[in-house]
Order: sequence, then structure tokens, then C-alpha cells
Amino acid sequence: MNISEMMETIGKQARSAARDLAVASSDAKAGALTAAADAIWAERDVILAANAKDLDYGDQKGLSPAMMDRLMLDEARIQGIVDGLRAVAAQADPVGEVIEAWTQPTGLHIQRVRTPIGVIGVIYESRPNVTADAGGLCLKSGNAVILRGGSESFHSATAIHACLLQGLKAHGLPEHAIQLVPTRDRAAVTAMLQAVDYIDVIIPRGGKGLVGLVQKEARVPVFAHLEGICHVYVDGAADLEKARRVLLNAKTRRTGICGSAECLLVDRAFYDKHGDILVRDLMDAGVEVRGDALIAKTAGTVAARSEDFGHEFLDMIIAAKVVDGVDSAIAHIRSFGSNHTDAILTEDDDVANRFFHQLDSAILMRNASTQFADGGEFGMGAEIGIATGKLHARGPVGAVQLTSFKYLVTGDGTIRA
Repeated sequence: MNISEMMETIGKQARSAARDLAVASSDAKAGALTAAADAIWAERDVILAANAKDLDYGDQKGLSPAMMDRLMLDEARIQGIVDGLRAVAAQADPVGEVIEAWTQPTGLHIQRVRTPIGVIGVIYESRPNVTADAGGLCLKSGNAVILRGGSESFHSATAIHACLLQGLKAHGLPEHAIQLVPTRDRAAVTAMLQAVDYIDVIIPRGGKGLVGLVQKEARVPVFAHLEGICHVYVDGAADLEKARRVLLNAKTRRTGICGSAECLLVDRAFYDKHGDILVRDLMDAGVEVRGDALIAKTAGTVAARSEDFGHEFLDMIIAAKVVDGVDSAIAHIRSFGSNHTDAILTEDDDVANRFFHQLDSAILMRNASTQFADGGEFGMGAEIGIATGKLHARGPVGAVQLTSFKYLVTGDGTIRA
């Protein structure tokens, strides 16, 4: 297979489909998404059989338990994919929305209106649900998409993609609007990163290695986050039971996602009052706690190395440190965070406001689990990823974030003096 020629063909097809999608009706796009959701549910046994092949492949590759969890589908997760597509279908169509309008003294009436970006390239690793999330969000926002899933999720992604095509066909939309690169060959990734004539933006979704490669080699603009180094700061004014509940969820609900807590910061006032209860909760749940000198006094913990702070474990491991108040926590997060998601647990409004105002992470939370760092939980139906840059998209990338805008200017024989 000539990868270069194949990717050029896919790119041309996507560019052509993008022109049609840009003017497709809201009803057609919503109908295609609903039909795709119906197809996924109807074909769930086929998808699960494909996923079993991927799980076997991942097991042979020696994937970690957290990565295998990312890869695994069951009926409940398929239901989540279906619900996500239906939620996206039900949202207002962002294309054509008037963002702002005003009239100049010259008489010109100016509107700033949402418009599709064009062709989106999505490169992802082991999570097969990204196939549906990315395909659905790009369709909703009027963009064509080229999907390049990871080798681990190849069979699952192919089965889900077939259902997305059913939705497109059922409502007369171009089949090339959602294309899945049909090879595990890594040369396809390189070709996408260089495809400036056909792809308008690349969105990588995966680990540090993948995202770093994309950011280093891409000639196409990139929406990305490099790592999800999420902190939970437990303030001296935190409610004990809230803190115990939220911290356990933030770390243990799913350790292999980017919203999983990777570092616990405990205010010395909280530690003096409640001792090592949070540390013991984590260990009782099976988490390896790598602590600073004070935390490491608790039996069963591991003394933290310097490199444990600022590390994305994506596993049942957490770094932990006692800090002297919110300013020390802020300083630590500024030094070791990745601008993804950071949470404060406190009942003190002034402390919470200081945390929110002094930090510049894409998502900041109060008294809530970092596992909520997800477009679906933000009401977007789904997300392609979490963007931690500051240009164009930031935080969960949903349909609205996949649009640009244009200016519509109306005069009445108006000329410039």
C-alpha cells in the first residue's frame, strides 16, 4: 500500500465532503447522528466482538491495566457512546450562529457568524469511543474528519466507524465526511501531520509520547494537551467527608484518563487536624502513595522522588505533599502542573477565589472531582479532547469549539470617505 497516495486521496475526499457539510441542514446532521447512534446500539454485539480482538492484541502487547481499561468496551460503555451521539444530535447547531452584531456610524451592519473550520484530523490511541465522539462532533459542527485510531483499537474503531457511515448514508450526507484511516502503519500519521493542503487542524488524543510527537512534527496547526497532571488541594477549611469522597473518586474512578488526580496537596492545618486519614483512604483503595517526608511517615507509603511530582502516572499511584496554605499549593501547581485540571476542596470562599484567580489551568474546580474534566459532563454531549493551549480552543473541545467565524457586512450603497 502506498501510504502517501492513500492519504492524499483521503485528504481530497475530505476536502470535498467539507464543502458539502458546511451547507448541510441542521436536520440532516442531527438525523445522521441519531441514525448512527441507533446503528451502534443495534450492532453492539459486533462491536464487542471486535473489541475482544483488540483486547487480545493489547494483552499480547503487554498494555498496562489502565491502558487495557481505556481500550475495553462493554454494554454500559457502548450505551455511553450512544447517549453521547444522541446528546450531540439534540444540541443547537453552532454553524450560522450570530456571535455578535453591531452597526457602525458609516451605516455598515456587521455580524460575526460561526462557520466550520473545514477538515479536522484526529489522531488517537487506545480509546475506541473517540471514533464516535470525534466523528459526531465534527459532523455536528459541519467539519469533515479524518480519524486515525491507534493500533490497539483498530477493530473496535472500524466497527464503530461502519455505524457512523450508516448514519451519513441514511440522511444523504457525503460518506467521506467521516473517514477512518484503514491501516496501522505509522506512516499514515506522518502523512496527516504534513497534509497542509487538506487538513486544517490536527487534534491528538493520547499519551505524552503521541502528543509530543504531533506537536514536534506537525506542519498543520494543533489543538492539544501534553499531559493531564491534575492536582487536588485539600485546604485547611475543607469538609472532611467531602474531601474523602471527592479525592477517592478523583484518583480511583478511572486511573487511565487525563482527568485522574495525579498529585494530592494537603494543607498543614488540615493535616494537623485530621492526620493521615486521606492517605490511608487511598491506600485502603489500593493506591500507592508516594509522599514527602511528612506523608511518608505513614506506614505503607513510599518516599517520593523528585520526579514523582509533575508526573502523569495514569495508574493506581499518586504523589502527595503537605503544603503551608493555598499560596504554597498554588506555587506547587504552577511549578508542576500541566494547565489541564486542578481542584480545591474548601468551605472558605476567599481561599477558593484566590485559587481560581491565581491559577490559569484550563479547568479549575471547587469541591468536585477532577474526573468531571470531560466534555460530556460539561453538557457538550462528548468531546474530542481537552485543549490546554490558549489559542482558539481551551478545555473540553466540543462542537462549538470546532468552529471558526466569518464577518458578514451589509451596506446600502455605502462608500468609504
